[in-house]
Amino acid sequence: MWALVINPVSGQGKGAVVGTYVAGYLKNASVPYAIVTGKSSIALSDHLETFLKANPRCQGVIAVGGDGLLHIVLQKVIPAHVPIAVIPAGTGNDFVRSLGWDLTDVDTQLNHVLNNDPTPMDLGLVDGEWFASVLSTGFDAIVNERANRLSWPKGPMKYNVSIAIELPRFKPKDYEIQLDDRTISTQAMLIAVGNGRSYGGGMLVCPNANMSDGLFDVMVLHPVSKIEFIKTFPSVFIGAHVDHPSVEIVRSKKVRIDSKAVAYSDGERIGQLPVNAECIPGAMLGWRP
Repeated sequence: MWALVINPVSGQGKGAVVGTYVAGYLKNASVPYAIVTGKSSIALSDHLETFLKANPRCQGVIAVGGDGLLHIVLQKVIPAHVPIAVIPAGTGNDFVRSLGWDLTDVDTQLNHVLNNDPTPMDLGLVDGEWFASVLSTGFDAIVNERANRLSWPKGPMKYNVSIAIELPRFKPKDYEIQLDDRTISTQAMLIAVGNGRSYGGGMLVCPNANMSDGLFDVMVLHPVSKIEFIKTFPSVFIGAHVDHPSVEIVRSKKVRIDSKAVAYSDGERIGQLPVNAECIPGAMLGWRP
């Protein structure tokens, strides 16, 4: 038995459309499954936990949605040692991007998932909470805070509006970053702790991050002028920002970040710093192309 977990409102309703398609695919392939969903994230989480307890031999979870849904599902499937596949139907889909799946070819991904064994992958654990892609603090977290308060516009444009609002008033903060082998005390505009390569809908913030090496890639953007920030920002979509002299990338299994700031992981609010994160090798079972 498989669990088909659907977030119907992800991607402005794309989750419902893709979820219906995946259900049809599984039915046509004679794959036994049960749909798990909920009217809220808490309800969905509770329903999934109930399903996994009732089905200890669950073959895997197929989650249809975005990185927010993945974040919810991870907290339940990891303790249960159940494999997970994410069918992209969200706004950013950064976990699926990091793995290298085509965002539009659902059939190829499902065929691979159903006919191949899952493989181990690393996860991040921040203060007891699992994350798959990127833990971040700084300018992007402030933009997330603003976007979450906006009722308009919807979708990705919400983040563009939030950037326009927050950038003029933004100032770098003082951070203390404890790594495996040293402590960095610095001012920074943004810090990204990457298990996966991308966040924010395809920004390759940690372009060389590897989900199988047991280490985070930690990207630190030291202070630059706002004009320089605007000029450099587009290069993050191809990972070319790493060549900028104000960008520092270090690698570490454990990371502690302290400052008067908030942190997000996989687009979900973690809370006020300090935070402690650790890369846990092979914590998740999943499928790569």
